[in-house]
Amino acid sequence: MTLKLHDTLKGKKVPFEPLIEGEVTMYLCGPTVYNYAHIGNARPAVVFDLLARLLRRSYKLTFARNITDVDDKINAASVEAGKPIEEITERFIKAYNDDMGALGVCAPDIEPRATQHIDEMITMIKTLIKKGFAYEAESHVLFDVSSIDNYGALSKRDLREMIAGSRVEVAPYKKAPCDFVLWKPSTLDLPGWDSPWGRGRPGWHIECSAMVEKHLGETIDIHAGGRDLVFPHHENEMAQSSCVHDGAPFARYWLHNGFLSMDQTKMSKSLGNVLFVHEMLKTIPGEVIRLALLNAHYKQPLDWSADSIESARRMLDRLYGALQGVVVSEQARAKADVPKAIIRALEDDLNSPLAIASLFSLAKDLNKATKYEEKASLAAALYAGGELMGLLGNDPDKWFSGYLEGDMTSDEIEALIERRLSAKKAHDFDAADAIRDQLLDAGVTIQDHRDGTSWRRS
Repeated sequence: MTLKLHDTLKGKKVPFEPLIEGEVTMYLCGPTVYNYAHIGNARPAVVFDLLARLLRRSYKLTFARNITDVDDKINAASVEAGKPIEEITERFIKAYNDDMGALGVCAPDIEPRATQHIDEMITMIKTLIKKGFAYEAESHVLFDVSSIDNYGALSKRDLREMIAGSRVEVAPYKKAPCDFVLWKPSTLDLPGWDSPWGRGRPGWHIECSAMVEKHLGETIDIHAGGRDLVFPHHENEMAQSSCVHDGAPFARYWLHNGFLSMDQTKMSKSLGNVLFVHEMLKTIPGEVIRLALLNAHYKQPLDWSADSIESARRMLDRLYGALQGVVVSEQARAKADVPKAIIRALEDDLNSPLAIASLFSLAKDLNKATKYEEKASLAAALYAGGELMGLLGNDPDKWFSGYLEGDMTSDEIEALIERRLSAKKAHDFDAADAIRDQLLDAGVTIQDHRDGTSWRRS
């Protein structure tokens, strides 16, 4: 494999070489489980699922995606709902995994939960204090950012800029505003664990560092997440983990996907433009959402709109349309190689738009093919490419059959087309036009040919 990735720390695209030949460790920051995942949360899950699929072709991959199940937002959700914290977290862990599964996201090898690693966090904090990188103050433990020289290297900020942009509270017990919390006290009504500093709970950043060390080691190959996590979360993870391990690198490669906006506007609850995947899946196939998320390069910003969904649906219609009627045996599909053009695209910093273009090139060749053997070979290659991308997992006939609840079924569509044909024969063109409009409103486009009428979901 000749893989190149854009490393945030180095600020450029570089060749990928794992720490141990033939093996890769990768960690993705997962959800904080107090609500359903929104479409912005889904982007890193889908993007780095694609990277995991690619890596597994050539390496033994150990992929961890964590669950943050102790957090102030979870506490607030528990109070608002009047339900125990465990009930809140269990509900949304299941919802997250179900929703991501519907988007074709494979389960990680390891899914560590923060609450299962409190002992590891306490041990790590004690080590930071002993080595002079952290201090205790008023039942809190804080990391001293002035104790290291390279703080800010990942986010490319100097300390003065970070004081203005760190979004952390200025508390009297802090030596400096940018010092971040490793441990904080808990009142009796909040989750808490016994520690050398009193009953309390961990800060957000120490959770990931402890889980990475426990399951993947001191230095991992790839640490991934959304661009919004570069600072302060990943900056702080890198600082504390490197200090615990006497300067050893925390991650060899840092990968971050770009921001996602809604109709050119930042997604926020106050604006009422947050799209939850759980709700979207009630009317939109998960495969459509996945393709829409992969239509832009992962590093680039992605503006989400209704057009994003419609465009992805039409694209899948074209791909499934090319496959429809072509019989490919399971044996032929198993033997088919992923087209080299798709591999080359993905090995070039996960260029999913170029890989998708290669799928369409295959579909175009398939549509032009006339011989059965050629059609079967091209279809098998298209399926193989789609499988790597997490796409084309449906039967083509099922894709066009209206399997979503609330969609017009194929039988209903065919019946309306027959009624329209009867109306045209009776010269009742107003009725025929009304039926066409009814089909269009249901998302069905029809086209008249010399030998009949074809239809496709638009």
